[in-house]
Amino acid sequence: MAEGFLKSLDNTIDVFSAGTEPASKVSSKAVKVMNEVGVDISKQYPKSVDQFINEDFDYVITVCDNAKETCPVFIGKVKKRLHIGFEDPYGFIGNEEDKMNKYREVRDLIMGELNNFYKHYIKV
Repeated sequence: MAEGFLKSLDNTIDVFSAGTEPASKVSSKAVKVMNEVGVDISKQYPKSVDQFINEDFDYVITVCDNAKETCPVFIGKVKKRLHIGFEDPYGFIGNEEDKMNKYREVRDLIMGELNNFYKHYIKV
């Protein structure tokens, strides 16, 4: 969701998303709640953070609550590391409506925090 949202803010920036334990596919619930706000992430696919550790980045942002502790050290040049943690909605337990509402809640938090990040660090 974070990758899709940042790309929707500015299609001139390069944004890559990866996980320490990537799923086999992007959650259909994430796709659905992002579509609700006009962001299509249906063509995204999970990637391992290991494929990026030698790359140079202006920012490496960890977004899952536990990713800060489990994220590998990047060997490439990283100008700034930030942690903007969110609960992973995938593990939320509840009925379908509750699960969708959790995805919406996390989506809205991601949108708010990354909008602030973009305004303060990118669009200056």
